[in-house]
Amino acid sequence: MVRKPVVVVGSLNADLVVRAERFPAPGETLCGESFAVLTGGKGANQAGAAARLGWPTEMVGRVGRDQFAEQVRRDLEATGAGCAEVKEVEGSTGVAVITTVAGGENTIVLAAGANEAMDGEAVEAAWPVIAGAGMVLLQLEVPLETVVEVARRCAAAGVPVMLDPAPARELPEELLRAVTWLTPNETEARVLCGNSMEDDAGVERGAEQLMAMGVGNVALKLGGRGVYVMTAETRGLVPAFAVEVVDTTAAGDCFNGAFAVALLRGLEVMEAARYAVAAAGLSTTRAGALPSMPTGAEVEALLGARSGESSGS
Repeated sequence: MVRKPVVVVGSLNADLVVRAERFPAPGETLCGESFAVLTGGKGANQAGAAARLGWPTEMVGRVGRDQFAEQVRRDLEATGAGCAEVKEVEGSTGVAVITTVAGGENTIVLAAGANEAMDGEAVEAAWPVIAGAGMVLLQLEVPLETVVEVARRCAAAGVPVMLDPAPARELPEELLRAVTWLTPNETEARVLCGNSMEDDAGVERGAEQLMAMGVGNVALKLGGRGVYVMTAETRGLVPAFAVEVVDTTAAGDCFNGAFAVALLRGLEVMEAARYAVAAAGLSTTRAGALPSMPTGAEVEALLGARSGESSGS
C-alpha cells in the first residue's frame, strides 16, 4: 500500500523552558528550578508526533539564520520527519518562552520570527509536496492568509486538511469550510462559537455549532476529560487515559499528529481518536514539546495494557 505522507505546514520554534514551583505574580521575580532550550512550535510538534509514530512525514516551514536554527532542524530530523521544505530566512527563528509549574500546567509567550515568512511564495514552492499529502496539518502560528491559501488549494485538490485553530482567534468562513477536521481545545472553541463547554451538554452543543460553521468534522480537545468527536455519522467522548502528568506542553499537538496517522492507517474514527488520546496522554508524562512525543510501540503498549485491565475487571 502506498502511504501518502502527513504534511505539516506551520511553525518551528526554539522553546526556552523554565520549570518553577508556581507562576510568578505580576511584577514578581521568581527563582526557577531548571532551564532548557528545546525544539517546538506547533508545526514541528505535530510533524514530530506523526514521524515518531512511523508514518512518512514532511515539514514545510521557515527558520532564521541564528543559533537556534541548526538545533531545530536537527531535532526534527531525528524524529524521522523530512525537512527538505524547511528553509532559512533572514532574522531570528521563532521563539516560545515557556514557564512550566508543578502539575504540568504552563504559560507560553510567542515571538513568531521566521514563521512570519511562511507566505504565498513559500506555499507555491512547496505545493508539489503539499499536494501529495494524505493529510495536511495546519495551525495558526504562521500568517492567517497563508493558512487560508493552503486550505483553499487543498480543498480544490481533494487533499484532506486538519486545522488546529491555535492560538485562539476568530476565523473566516472560507477557511472553516475548507477544513476536513477542526481540532480546537475548549478555549479555542469558545472563541469560535461562544459556548462555555462547562458540561457535557455544552460540549455537544459547541461541537454542533462548529459543525454548523461548515467544517467537515470536529475533535474537541477537553484536556483531562478526553476528546469529544463529532462527524455526520457519529459522536461521542473518548476519555483521557489516567497517567502521571509532568508537562502538558504540546499534548494537543501530539493528538493531532497521532490522529492524522491513525486515520491514514484506516482506523475507524473513534478508534483513531482513542489512539491519538493515548499518544497525547503519554506525551504529558515527559518534559518538553518535541522530546515528549511517543513512539508507536509505546502507544500500542498503553492501549494494550488498558485493554487488558478492562477485560480483567
